Amino acid sequence: MVKKLSKGVVKVKGETPKKAPELPPAADQPTSYAELLGHGGETHQITTAALTMTTQQGLPIADGQNSLKAGPRGPILLEDFILREKIFHFDHERIPERVVHARGYGAHGVFELTDSLADFTTADVLNTTGQQTEVFVRFSTVAGNKGSFDLARDVRGFAVKLYTQQGNWDIVGNNIPVFFIQDAIKFPDLVHAVKDEPDRGFPQAQSAHDNFWDFASLSPEAWHMIMWQMSDRTIPRSFRTMEGFGVHSFRLVNAAGKSTFVKFHWKPRQGLQSVLWNEAVKINGADPDFHRRDMWQAIESGDFPQWELGVQLFDQETADKLPFDHLDATKLIPEEDIPVRIVGTMTLNRNVDNFFANTEQVAFCTQNIVPGVDFSDDPLLHGRNFSYLDTQLKRLGSPNFTHLPINAPRCPVMNFQQDGHMAMRNPVGRANYEPNSWGADGGPRENPEMGFNSFAAELPPTTKQRIRSETFADHYSQARLFFTSQLPIEQKHIGDALVFELSKVERVDIRARAVSHLRNIDGGLAATVADGLGMALPDAAKAAKPTQDLPPSPKLSILANGPGSFKGRRMGLFLTDGSDADLFSGLTEALDEGGATWEVVAPKIGGVTLNDGTQVAAKHKIDGGPSILFDAVAILPSAEGAAMLAGDAASKDFVSDAFGHCKFIGYVAEAQKLFDAARIPAELDAGFVLLATARDAAAFIRTCRDLRFWPREVAVDMDAASLGK
Repeated sequence: MVKKLSKGVVKVKGETPKKAPELPPAADQPTSYAELLGHGGETHQITTAALTMTTQQGLPIADGQNSLKAGPRGPILLEDFILREKIFHFDHERIPERVVHARGYGAHGVFELTDSLADFTTADVLNTTGQQTEVFVRFSTVAGNKGSFDLARDVRGFAVKLYTQQGNWDIVGNNIPVFFIQDAIKFPDLVHAVKDEPDRGFPQAQSAHDNFWDFASLSPEAWHMIMWQMSDRTIPRSFRTMEGFGVHSFRLVNAAGKSTFVKFHWKPRQGLQSVLWNEAVKINGADPDFHRRDMWQAIESGDFPQWELGVQLFDQETADKLPFDHLDATKLIPEEDIPVRIVGTMTLNRNVDNFFANTEQVAFCTQNIVPGVDFSDDPLLHGRNFSYLDTQLKRLGSPNFTHLPINAPRCPVMNFQQDGHMAMRNPVGRANYEPNSWGADGGPRENPEMGFNSFAAELPPTTKQRIRSETFADHYSQARLFFTSQLPIEQKHIGDALVFELSKVERVDIRARAVSHLRNIDGGLAATVADGLGMALPDAAKAAKPTQDLPPSPKLSILANGPGSFKGRRMGLFLTDGSDADLFSGLTEALDEGGATWEVVAPKIGGVTLNDGTQVAAKHKIDGGPSILFDAVAILPSAEGAAMLAGDAASKDFVSDAFGHCKFIGYVAEAQKLFDAARIPAELDAGFVLLATARDAAAFIRTCRDLRFWPREVAVDMDAASLGK
């Protein structure tokens, strides 16, 4: 049982109270080189690290005289983030501008390395086991504005800022490992298409409209991502039950200069879990802040969410043998082909104390890396590196956004960038350029040993041209891989989602084009969607390459990788006056022992009086606490209470929604009258568990670890006949 004691302190039943790990605060940054040299006339010992010139993120600079080029004569490469940051800061020293950002939610925490990657990288954060690094994580929806709701069917951002000793490292990922497009030049088109239509300003925070599906139906490369988007991955139960992915291939570079490709994964220790679409729609009405509230309450109660950092490591020889191009952001590497190696644990242990100062002002940039980490040649990644920095200027109004505490590196920052709107660190002295000849007062210098050096990748003779690599041309094989890796009920949900989304598309030709792509992914799915839309099955879309029948990857299924217990989940206890006190006590004790939470729903917010006279306060009044807010429910009325509830619409909705959403339902015999009124089938299925005495509580909670009773959906859904075709 986890009990809140005070902010940051938790007690686990039977154990000594523990305090959440604490890291030292951000170091005070010197305002000038002279300040670093001495205070009050006293000269301080200057270390090599302190003298090293850095970027605004604290990354040591090895060469500040030359831009990164494709060969000695160029051209200059777009990926040169040190050049771009320097020019970016200079360009905007005088003209500030700011816009708001998308809906997000963040929390503070720590990352602890458990398995050293010193053989693969010089990155300090990945070298010393046991080392703890401060992190800030921001989760977000993509399509909606700041005022939209949490349970939109949408990709979720999963961005992690690690405040390392070598500068800030941002792993700017999603809860999905692939993306809609292969080249960054298409990003404005994608976003314009999925956002609200410009002539009418709706729909908000959803893709179920003509513009998005018009774009998708004309973009074969998008269809792997669309399969993910139409899956339950885009309606997660909680931020705590999402995976995170770095999406792109990066490089790790070791002390000998050897490069190893890497893909980053965040795997939730809470297991994977999502909700149903009908449930998501109702949650958005009952509690549009459902995900925010869930994260806040978990951290405040001491049930700190954790993720394991995993890496897929592979060399160029392995990359060349893959049946696809790993530089293509619409592709993933199945874990069965290259296993994920777990190297550390991230724990979110502190809520923000000012939402605007932290969650709104935090600025992530894909270009923010550290020595020992480098970019691959992924063209989408290079475009993001260019875009994100400029985006932060628009959002935060100044090139000095790294001066804000949430963005400030926790290591020394020394360079010649100056002025600009809202500069909070203003250097003094004569020298504001380099190289200079001012000696000890001349400021920081390059450091070839400590500084960042781009991996010296060989570039074959080529010509500059606008072209898409032929190795990026297989658009459907991995889309089929994802679909065939889902359990049958998950495949049904994908079909349901496609039918719902395309039913909101007004133009018949767009619907037909969309279904034509499905024929290249799975014939049964295409037929199911066409039937659901009441249209003839169109011919298959023309494919650049034929679809390969790749072996399924069980790691891609949510249900196959769900939680193994009810820990961290929420039970709704539906009580009335006269409910059984022993049963209530047995259930709450079993839930507490299992690390779950519970909330009482009652006819009145003042609570109920149990059959032994005990007063129990309610968390929700019936019509304000629907069953959609809970992972499972227990219906525990007295006989008189059940008779009263049988005539109440909200009470009938409570049990009928729990039934329709395939939740496990614990019940007492007296609840049958309410079930009958709600038209629950008289023959209760195995998802109902009779709670005759308090001894039945533990067995009921063990049953609930399976998430849902999925056979019920197959039995009651008129679309279920297509399941498995």
